[in-house]
Amino acid sequence: MGLSSVSSNTEDLQFCVFDLKRGQYEGQELDKILFFYPADLPFPSQLSVIGLSEGLITFTSIFSPEAPCEVIEAEMHSHVFYQAEPDIWMVMVVEKNTEVQAVWRIDALRNVLKEVHSLFMMFHGSIRLLLMKDPTGVIVRSHLYTFILDYLSAFRKWRTLDFCCCDFLVGKKLHLPSFRDSLKERGTVEMLTVGREAAIEVQSLVRVVESCGGNAQCYSLLLFQDLLVSTTLCPDDTINLFTYAVLRLTPHALSSRQSSWSYRGKGNSGSNIITKSSTEAAASFSEQHSPNSWSEDHRSIPRPLQHDKWSKGKDGFLVNDIWHGDSGNSTSPTPVVYLQQTEERMYLCAYQHCSLTLLFVVPVSSIINGEQGISAVKQLILDNASLKMSKVEEKLSKGWGGENAYHVSGYRYLLIDADRNISRASPPSKVATLAKDSLLFLTKLRKEVDIEKSRTRWDCPDHDRDLEICIRAKNNAWVIARATRGKELYMVLENANETVLYASDAVEKFSNRYCNGAFLD
Repeated sequence: MGLSSVSSNTEDLQFCVFDLKRGQYEGQELDKILFFYPADLPFPSQLSVIGLSEGLITFTSIFSPEAPCEVIEAEMHSHVFYQAEPDIWMVMVVEKNTEVQAVWRIDALRNVLKEVHSLFMMFHGSIRLLLMKDPTGVIVRSHLYTFILDYLSAFRKWRTLDFCCCDFLVGKKLHLPSFRDSLKERGTVEMLTVGREAAIEVQSLVRVVESCGGNAQCYSLLLFQDLLVSTTLCPDDTINLFTYAVLRLTPHALSSRQSSWSYRGKGNSGSNIITKSSTEAAASFSEQHSPNSWSEDHRSIPRPLQHDKWSKGKDGFLVNDIWHGDSGNSTSPTPVVYLQQTEERMYLCAYQHCSLTLLFVVPVSSIINGEQGISAVKQLILDNASLKMSKVEEKLSKGWGGENAYHVSGYRYLLIDADRNISRASPPSKVATLAKDSLLFLTKLRKEVDIEKSRTRWDCPDHDRDLEICIRAKNNAWVIARATRGKELYMVLENANETVLYASDAVEKFSNRYCNGAFLD
C-alpha cells in the first residue's frame, strides 16, 4: 500500500499540527508546519508526513466535504486526523505493532487530539488568532511546542495499588491510551453522588461564591477529590476546567509531586529533556525562517501543564510559578483562561479546603485594578464562603465511600451519558484485576461500536437506534456493550455462567439498580 510513508526506523509515533492555508508556493512549504513530534526529525521527513496527510484530506474531501478524513489504515501505520479549526489539522501517525501493549482504539487517539486542542484554546486562545497576530508563526509555534510536549509528559496513569505514577512520556517512548484504558472515557467528567441535604449546602455555597464577583457574570466549578460536585459553566468549559483540575489542582494532583520524584529518581526526567529539545527545535525552526523574530521572550511563555508548579498557600488559595508578572512583583499573577461559552478572558482562582477544590472564574474586564482587584475578590471569598466550604467538605466526607465507592461487586463497567458528557466506571484498582484477554476483547468490542456510531451518525439529534453486543471471550468472560438514547454501557463479567441468558440478566439487574432501567430490552 502507498500509504506507509513513515519508515520503520523512525519513532513509533508522529504527531503534527499544520495549516493548509500556509506554504502554498514552492520554497515556502515549511511554513505549513506549526508543530511536529519528534521535533528532531529532518524537515524533509516532516514535510513528507504532512504532504501525505494534506493529500489524503484533499482527496477524501471530494467525497465527504463536511468530514473529509478521520482515519486512514495503512499496512504499517494508522493515520488519525482531527480538524481542530478551519484549515488547522492535527494528525497522529501510529505504527502498527504486534505487541499486545500497542492495541488501541482510533477514537481514543482522536480524543487525545481533541483534548490537546481544547486545553490549548483555554489557555492560549485560537491557533488561527495567534497566526493573525503574528503571521510569521513564531508565537504560535513556541506556544504549541511547549504546551503539547508538557501535555504529553504531564499526563499520568495512576497505579492505585501503590500510589505511584508513570509519565505518559518515558524517555522517548510515548505510551498511548491502550487496551488497559478501555473502561475509561476521555472528554467526560465523573460526578459525585450527593444527597439532598448536601446538595442544598452546595447550592448555597455556589451562590455566595459567585456573588463575590459583584455585578459581573462569574462561574464556578466545585470538586470533591477528583469528582465533580457542581458547575455553572457550559459543558465544554466544564470538561476543560475539570480536566485541568484533575491533572494539576486537586489534592491528589498536588500530592503526586512527592510520589513522582520517588518513582522517577533524581536528575532530569526524560519528559523534561524532550520538552527542552523540542523548544530548542522550535527556536531553530523560527531562526531559520525568521532570524530576528526568536528572542529570549519565548522563556516567558506560560506553561500551565508543567510539573510541580502549583502549591497551596497559607490562606487556602492555590498559587503557581507559571504565569510571569512584572519584575519586582513578588506575587504571582492570577492565571487567565478563555471560556468557549462567552469567548471572554477570565481570571482563574482556585481555593482548596481539605478534599474540596473550588475553581472560580471572573471576567478580566470587570476587575479594574488587576491583581489588587483579584486580591479583594479572594478576600471576599475567604470572609463569606470559607466556613460554608468547611461545612460542605465535612458533609461530603461523611457520605463518601472512598475510592471504591462506585464499585459494584461482580461487575467491571463503564457507563457513559453522552448527552451530559458524564461517565462513571469501576475503580482502577478493580479494573486492574481483569485478565488481559478480557480487556483486549473489550477494546475490540468498543472499536466495533465506534465504527457503528460513525457509520450511522449517532451524533444526529434524531438518532434513536439501540445497539447490543455480547461476546464470549477466550477466557470465558462475557464482554458486553449496550447503547440507547445517548447512553452507553460497557461491561466485563468474569467467572460468569456460560449461558448468554445469564449475561443478559446480569446487565438488566445492573440497569435496574444503577441506571433507572435505561438498558432494559
